[in-house]
Amino acid sequence: MDEPRQFVVFLGVPGAGKGTQVKRLQAACRLPQVSTGDLFRRHLREETELGVWAQSFMNKGELVPDDVTIRMANARLAEPDCTCGALLDGYPRNLVQGDALQSLAISEGARTCAVFLDLADEICRDRITGRRQCKECGEVYHQSLNPPRREGICNVCQGTLYQRQDDTEEALATRILAYYKETAPLIGYFHALNALIALPADGTPEDTEALVRAALASRLEGT
Repeated sequence: MDEPRQFVVFLGVPGAGKGTQVKRLQAACRLPQVSTGDLFRRHLREETELGVWAQSFMNKGELVPDDVTIRMANARLAEPDCTCGALLDGYPRNLVQGDALQSLAISEGARTCAVFLDLADEICRDRITGRRQCKECGEVYHQSLNPPRREGICNVCQGTLYQRQDDTEEALATRILAYYKETAPLIGYFHALNALIALPADGTPEDTEALVRAALASRLEGT
């Protein structure tokens, strides 16, 4: 009998390491990363119907409606590489999107679980404001935790490093507020579904990866 599809959601404040852990776990879990950021960029680049629709809201400085995001996510999860499921980074972002994912899982006999990477706000601030990214290849560094060999220069392509606009102190305060208003309620949502795995995320990426792998292995073996 075939194993059911597995949708693994990653939750946590900005800087908790969601994207990092998803990238590290792809090979081990044999599941692709599905990121809302990547989805939006792809649809905007390809000028799909959903991309044009999303752009119309963005041009007015408005949030993209949930139904647009949900349609993008459902279309991505229907692609062949998601046959066994996916590791979800940035989706669902709120309870409406959480209900949509759960409805999709129920309709397809899939299972969902959420990994909550628990990190204190003050550690989050240090991680985010110290982050620098390469303008050319996108490689990410941290001024104290993972500095480049040459200050301001990417190890990989020798491109210039910069601080993203949403990584400044001012932008981060807005992001954290949005997280607690919109995304944090999903922790209780998945807890109520008996589908929440809560793990500390204040260690190294390697420490967190070991915890996540062990928890997911136990969870998936027990289902």
